[in-house]
Amino acid sequence: MSESMTMLAVAGFGLAGLGIAVFAALRGWQGWLDVKRLELAGHRSSEGRGPAMERIEIADLKERIRKLEAIASCVDL
Repeated sequence: MSESMTMLAVAGFGLAGLGIAVFAALRGWQGWLDVKRLELAGHRSSEGRGPAMERIEIADLKERIRKLEAIASCVDL
C-alpha cells in the first residue's frame, strides 16, 4: 500500500510541475505577443508622415531602383 501512495504522490508532483511549466510557457507566449503588438502599433503610428517625408522616401526608392537597374545591366556606378 505504501508503494502505491508513493507512486500517486510522484504522479501528483509530476502533474503539478507540468502545470507550472505550461503556465509559465503560456505567460511567456502572451508577453511575446504583447511585444509584437506594440511593435506593430509603433509602425502604424509612424505612418502619419508629412509630405516632405513622403518625397524623401520616394526619392530614396527611386535611387535604389536606379542602382538596381544599373546592377542588372552590368553597369558600374
